[in-house]
Amino acid sequence: MDASPSRSRVHRLLFPLSAAVCAIALAGGCTATGPAAPAPEASVPGTAQGAVKRAPDDLQTAYQDVINDVLPSVVQIDASEGLGSGVVYDGRGHIVTNAHVVGDEKKFKVSVATGEATLSASLVSSYPEQDLAVIKLDDVPDGLKPARFGDAEKVEVGQIVLAMGSPLGLSSSVTQGIVSALGRTVSESRSGGGTGATIANMVQTSAAINPGNSGGALVDLDSRVIGIPTLAATDPQLGEGAAPGIGFAIPVSMVKTVADQIIEKGEVTDSGRAALNITGRTVVDDDYRPAGVALVSVERGGAAADAGLRPGDTITKIGSTEVTTITSLSEALANDKPGSKVTVTYTRDGDSRTAKVTLGEI
Repeated sequence: MDASPSRSRVHRLLFPLSAAVCAIALAGGCTATGPAAPAPEASVPGTAQGAVKRAPDDLQTAYQDVINDVLPSVVQIDASEGLGSGVVYDGRGHIVTNAHVVGDEKKFKVSVATGEATLSASLVSSYPEQDLAVIKLDDVPDGLKPARFGDAEKVEVGQIVLAMGSPLGLSSSVTQGIVSALGRTVSESRSGGGTGATIANMVQTSAAINPGNSGGALVDLDSRVIGIPTLAATDPQLGEGAAPGIGFAIPVSMVKTVADQIIEKGEVTDSGRAALNITGRTVVDDDYRPAGVALVSVERGGAAADAGLRPGDTITKIGSTEVTTITSLSEALANDKPGSKVTVTYTRDGDSRTAKVTLGEI
């Protein structure tokens, strides 16, 4: 699955139960070690208000304080198809995780990362379009500790972050890195249980994340969750091997938007995601190269239908962005909002045409 703006690929981070022993053995060299201390009096990003100077001992203490504060709010989720992670969202037992962690299941076993007894949980709702889901503990234990969630507007490139979860089934695991980039648009495969979601505004991080980290917490040094680790990059030139230091987390703003609606209404009614309101398929040219998206159906009263598009048309551009596949179409729309106006270039009966489209909502 292609990742934009780069052409690296990404894979979901659910850890298959059947592969646990083998995967751990093969990935032994990737086990996270303790964070290396910077030079004395290094300038280190601290709070969102600005950088602070911390001596090595101070930075180590900060790491340990964050881990002690946040790790009790990170859980391991056991679904029949694999292991993933989750974050305690509130004191009523709601836990936010990835949609690909819960899959099609309704019941789960949950254990807090600090080792308490296994608890049972049930699905509240899943929103595959953003690869997010909420489950709820059937019985809420005393002392359940919700995580604190940060402000996406205050996340900055270079900020130190910790990734917490259950990579390769190893609960209570913590790795460290920085925010490498913001605003990435990344697409997930539908194969192997993936949702096929195209997600905008992802946080790119160098903190090591591996299968099993899905749904866990990406945390700043103020002990606030700033993202949900979801995808890791792979390099096709390495035979689909992992591309070290490139992982992606769903931004906290989208996490809160989706979780709040699911908890309040049982579903997502306002996605904030633009759509053409069509179903389509990738078509190829005479050289068998992807060449556009053919419309299979057009929703009556939807954005495409209102602009005059119809089944059989083939979309080749959104604005100035080339569209060659379903994935590239999703990526072209990912940063737009419902109600935005775009120019769609398409072919009909061999002729190239354009239409002004007011985008609908997923």
